[in-house]
Amino acid sequence: MDPLDFLTNEDLLLFLRRKKTEISCMDQPHTFLTQLRDHDLLPEEKYQKIKTMRSREQKQRGVYDVLDWLEKNRSKCMHRFWGSLFEDHILQLYPTLRLLRNNLMDGSFKFSEKPLDAEALPKKENDKGNQEKVKEKNRVRKRKTDDGSGEDSDGPGPSTASKPAWEKKANKKLSFSSPVKKEDTEEIWKSIIFKTQLPVTCGQQEGTLHRDKLARGEECIFAKGRWFTPSAFEQFGGKKSSRNWKCSIHCRKTPLKKLLEDGHLQCPQIKRSKRACVLNNAEGSFSASSTESSSGDSESSAGTEEDRDAADFEEPGGAAGGMEFRGRVEEEEEEDMDNLSVFQAPSLPVTCVSLTGTLHKNRFASGLRGKCIRTDESWLTPEEFVKQEETLTDANWKSDIRCHGKTLSFLLKKKILCIHSLLCGCKKCSDPECDLRNDDVCYECYSYGSLVCCDECPRVFHRACHLPAETGDSPEQWMCTFCVLRTSQQWCDPRHMTQQEALNLPVSSQNKLYCHYLLLYTYREDVHRVFVKDPCRTVHGYSEFIAQPMWLDRIKLKLEGNEYKTVGEFVSDFQLIFSNCSTYNEDNEFGKMGARLKDLFDREFQKIFTIK
Repeated sequence: MDPLDFLTNEDLLLFLRRKKTEISCMDQPHTFLTQLRDHDLLPEEKYQKIKTMRSREQKQRGVYDVLDWLEKNRSKCMHRFWGSLFEDHILQLYPTLRLLRNNLMDGSFKFSEKPLDAEALPKKENDKGNQEKVKEKNRVRKRKTDDGSGEDSDGPGPSTASKPAWEKKANKKLSFSSPVKKEDTEEIWKSIIFKTQLPVTCGQQEGTLHRDKLARGEECIFAKGRWFTPSAFEQFGGKKSSRNWKCSIHCRKTPLKKLLEDGHLQCPQIKRSKRACVLNNAEGSFSASSTESSSGDSESSAGTEEDRDAADFEEPGGAAGGMEFRGRVEEEEEEDMDNLSVFQAPSLPVTCVSLTGTLHKNRFASGLRGKCIRTDESWLTPEEFVKQEETLTDANWKSDIRCHGKTLSFLLKKKILCIHSLLCGCKKCSDPECDLRNDDVCYECYSYGSLVCCDECPRVFHRACHLPAETGDSPEQWMCTFCVLRTSQQWCDPRHMTQQEALNLPVSSQNKLYCHYLLLYTYREDVHRVFVKDPCRTVHGYSEFIAQPMWLDRIKLKLEGNEYKTVGEFVSDFQLIFSNCSTYNEDNEFGKMGARLKDLFDREFQKIFTIK
């Protein structure tokens, strides 16, 4: 569910009211305005009016006027407004909107703030004002009593005997503070915002902690456009020397250790390995020295428990490497580290639970940029790929996508894949219009050139490679044979038949579409182009052994020349290719290629004609 759904329309309207000026200061607001127009939030006349403005100051005033108009005239459409601005392609263009989204999601924005006119209520009677003063005085007295400042005094006066400030501090017992007032604790921690994310700080650095990722032992703190483990965020905040992230990282002045103890956060139990014992031994000398230098019983009492807390997170790459939660490191990924030859291909098979695809390294940029995973029907970014798997409630592309049994996090660590910098100027990163929705090479012959793109799927073809051949006079919306067949099958009732009935069908209309598909499918599966050309010209002495040669290009000419009268004649030429291959090559490498292609063709033939 979208996190915006947890906020009311009034909350989002208040957020717009507070952030109008900040949004209007964005540079190059053209895409921002077109997004509003495309979602029917901005009238065309207002869009055209701002489009004619030239100076930066004019555009800023124009954008502010638009936001002011939206606040007054589209006040009931705040979910649609913010949802359109928080789409990925808009967030990549405008850092201001990324900051606003974080501000909205991490709970740092106070929805309880009301306009001044709502707070400044008119005084109807003097007695009512006096009653409010009395109530306020009672609250002050009660608060001072709870703080131990005195039971009988209403407040400090000129004759009040008070202790010096340093003496009061010395009497205070050292304890962890609560992030909110005691009476508000239940309400705050049960709110939707705090249920999924928490604002955290470490030193001068601020971030957002995702509770579910912490519970799974993943990189769970997002700050400055990066994901951190708690130990990595501790180092990022300049608190590396403490070696105890549970005490170094705070949520509104409360250490995470306190929230873990109270059950507000969950941290996975760690199964110790031999490497963990070595790490603990290496940290022993540090913990001893830190204990000597610490003041107060609270720090020294932590002892080895805090050492174990520091060991929860592993730093396999040092300061410059990636940080990974020890509980998530699987034993199989630590074995066979040197055998990386299987990952050297330009494209790699990937899976995500029930999904399968092919990851192309040259298209990869990051989780959100670069449509690098090719499925049967589309190109997807890693983030889009994991979202296709409905069984994953909170998918993480680094850990949920696997290649040869390894996670993409492992491939990133081994530099098999490299995430592009946010400042990268390549086409995939700098051009938001570069969708890369279609393949780079011809689907039939695997080569580059002048290609025709299908508008329904990622496939592209040379005009001569496609069946039927693309002549150039097709309509603007062009569909390849694969998509035409899929669409036609959706409208036709499946009719089962025997193999002989299928072979007796005439090659016309729908049946010719099936023949085109089978021939294109066979071209595609013949990756090494062994059966495409006349073997008498490519294999010396072939005609001495084979009396009736046959090849794919020959079948293509006969099919396009309407030489086949029945499907059986068409299929018999394919069987002739396979029998000739078996006779000439027997069990060598090419013979195995022919046997594999025959199995694929027979299986596809039975499927396409729905043979019993």
